[in-house]
Amino acid sequence: MDIISLFFIFIAIELFESNWQKSDTIYGLLSNNLAIFNKNIILYFLLNSSFIYSIFLSVYLDNYSFLMLSIVGIKFFDIAFKLSIMQKLNNGVLIEEIMPNIKVSLLLRYFNAIAYPVTFLFASNYFQYWY
Repeated sequence: MDIISLFFIFIAIELFESNWQKSDTIYGLLSNNLAIFNKNIILYFLLNSSFIYSIFLSVYLDNYSFLMLSIVGIKFFDIAFKLSIMQKLNNGVLIEEIMPNIKVSLLLRYFNAIAYPVTFLFASNYFQYWY
């Protein structure tokens, strides 16, 4: 499969992930994550499909460059951070004690659908053939 097709699949997966977590605030985003996490942890990991897809891309393309592994690493730490917060919430810690409630703008909500796929293009040296 060519890089541009994998790029558009990456965008679609990122949009899917952004939409199931969609909320106007960080508290709402964490609430959406917590609801899925409390239902089924396997479903939670499956809904974080961009992490799985980024690992697939690394293996499929045999690309272990700094940029590609940065995508995987950031996605890993994002999930680990959310799991840590959700575990604290399940243990009775109030969300206000963990973090402030920040408004999530449209740009912030969908930034991942631009940043990760474009970084993937750079990681796969897509632009080296243009000059």
